Amino acid sequence: MKLQLRKICILFWDIVDPIYYRFTRLQHIESSEGEKTVIRARLTRYKGKSVQLSDGTMIKKNDVLLKIHLHNVMLLRKMEGYGEVRKAIFIYKSVQESLPFIAKYLQSQGYDEKVKGLIGITLLHRGCRKLGFDTRPISNPYYKYFKKAALAPIHFLSSARSIQKNESFPMYLFMSKDHLFRKYSNG
Repeated sequence: MKLQLRKICILFWDIVDPIYYRFTRLQHIESSEGEKTVIRARLTRYKGKSVQLSDGTMIKKNDVLLKIHLHNVMLLRKMEGYGEVRKAIFIYKSVQESLPFIAKYLQSQGYDEKVKGLIGITLLHRGCRKLGFDTRPISNPYYKYFKKAALAPIHFLSSARSIQKNESFPMYLFMSKDHLFRKYSNG
């Protein structure tokens, strides 16, 4: 029964996603071959408290960042039938393979001078440090619970486990532009 419900939800999400995409001003990050990666992004102004990243970069209020989003419905379709460990490895590798194209995107759009770094919010923060991200907790309790509720349907559709009360909360992911270019840029 749960499998059928998941398939119906993914089908519905597939229909709604283009509308969401249009209203959020997200842009697909494409590979060198023009294929869509699992990342979509848009420019945003940071509105939180100042954050110092591990490479020394200070992110302050109103700094321009590239907000990254996983293309969840694409991931769910590609991971159908995968076990939990294989899903985690697939997501990790997909994000890792996308990061060089984010660097190219910043340069090709002329954002490399304007953008200070990347920002995202995710429940999937284990392993992010290996990719070069710094994680920070969401300090506003209302926003933290709002994001947990907003990410709950994604968790339901992607995980065989149900949400536990003690499961982790979403976290901010940050990566400075300089770190992104050092680690993932060829030029």
